[in-house]
Amino acid sequence: MGVRLMVVDDHRLLAEALASALKLRGHRVLAAAAPSAGAADLVISRAPEVCLLGTAAPAEPGAFDPVVRIKRERPQVAVVVLGPVPSPLGIAAAFAAGASGYVRHNERIEGVERAMMKARAGEAAVDPQLLQGSFAELLNPAAQPDDEGARLLQLLTPREVEVLVRVAEGEDTRLIAAGMGIAPSTARTHVQRVLMKLGVGSRLEAAALAARTGLLDRATSGGGGRIPPQAPPRGVPGAP
Repeated sequence: MGVRLMVVDDHRLLAEALASALKLRGHRVLAAAAPSAGAADLVISRAPEVCLLGTAAPAEPGAFDPVVRIKRERPQVAVVVLGPVPSPLGIAAAFAAGASGYVRHNERIEGVERAMMKARAGEAAVDPQLLQGSFAELLNPAAQPDDEGARLLQLLTPREVEVLVRVAEGEDTRLIAAGMGIAPSTARTHVQRVLMKLGVGSRLEAAALAARTGLLDRATSGGGGRIPPQAPPRGVPGAP
């Protein structure tokens, strides 16, 4: 007997392709919708047996908010998340939100179908190997990759961290020197060392890397903030 289901994914082409494949296998697909922002409203209004909900970033905050709302207003709907190979916390977050299963995006159609049937029957629909791997990572957190922002921050001295923060704020060498109370040549040397340690070729790249890895947030929240400014040496703008 076919399943009454909905397919919701940010990528319309993928959603429609999956919906078509499942229709050919005898399932009744109520809708194939692209915008995940409207997923909850659509599922609540149609009340399928199973909803296949795609996500490209299971680790992002709020990724499973639609699942929470669907389960709150339509608890009989079984939600199976379709996503990339997640972190252990990604799987945990999906199930904590009320999902009945988690299937990788690269799973064969037979695997997706099995997950749908298990979810409809009230069983947890997740690949045992994926679940086993997640438990192994959760039980051995030291084996997980170090936080990139924290790793980069450890490479820099407190002075270099302050220089990086100022670079990210758009200060040039003259302003960095004046703000830190050092000579322009010293400021220039600090900047060059920061670029070298971060493995980038320009100030713009350094600022982008720092922002992307969260290094700036760590630097300005106690993980290596600015050093109190000193009186600038003679010859530097602002000196007496």
